[in-house]
Amino acid sequence: MIYYYRRVISMGSKIKNLIFDFDGTLADTSSLIVATMQRSIEEIGLPFKNSDEIKATIGIRLEEIPLRLWPDLKISGEEFATVYRKNFEVLKDKIEIRLFPEVRETLTALNEKGCRMAIATSRSLESLMELTEMLGIREFFSYFLGGDNVKRGKPDPESLYIILSECRWLPENTIMTGDMPVDIMMGKNAGLYTCGVTYGNSREEALREAGADKVISQFKNLELIIA
Repeated sequence: MIYYYRRVISMGSKIKNLIFDFDGTLADTSSLIVATMQRSIEEIGLPFKNSDEIKATIGIRLEEIPLRLWPDLKISGEEFATVYRKNFEVLKDKIEIRLFPEVRETLTALNEKGCRMAIATSRSLESLMELTEMLGIREFFSYFLGGDNVKRGKPDPESLYIILSECRWLPENTIMTGDMPVDIMMGKNAGLYTCGVTYGNSREEALREAGADKVISQFKNLELIIA
């Protein structure tokens, strides 16, 4: 296991840049993800997993999920991802995806304050771009990075290093916000300030155990953190 240097960021640091997870943080996609996953599991012939077990893998790259859910079985991560993406295309227009409450309004307010924003997600970049356009929030972000843009998925900080480098942002001025422990761990591994949200797919206790500097129950409370 590789351990990364963790920079200690004080509450007095000026937050100018925000990096967000997508699923469970900006958009409520859990019903679609669970339905797609269960359909894929059945198609491949894998042992059944319930919705809670599936939700626990949200934030992990598709290719890495078989090892998490069926560690004793030899399953091709690439095959699993291919089947999942095929089924996602079939189901995405049948199950509603929506923004969480106050997301658009809060992004608007943050943008007006001069904050710069990016998204780091485990879903593919193509899917991310399609969904942010459909939800009407693409305009708020200056950089998008998908799970297929990196060699190592969350909680490895590769995604954040890329965004920091490409956008020329300083870690001490940047906050990572997500709903899963892997989001928080990724942020801490990159030396960022971190914020967990409890309305997504994880619980406050798990987010705090992962090292979240702040935990909020409503997206609009982000404004209070960086005020």
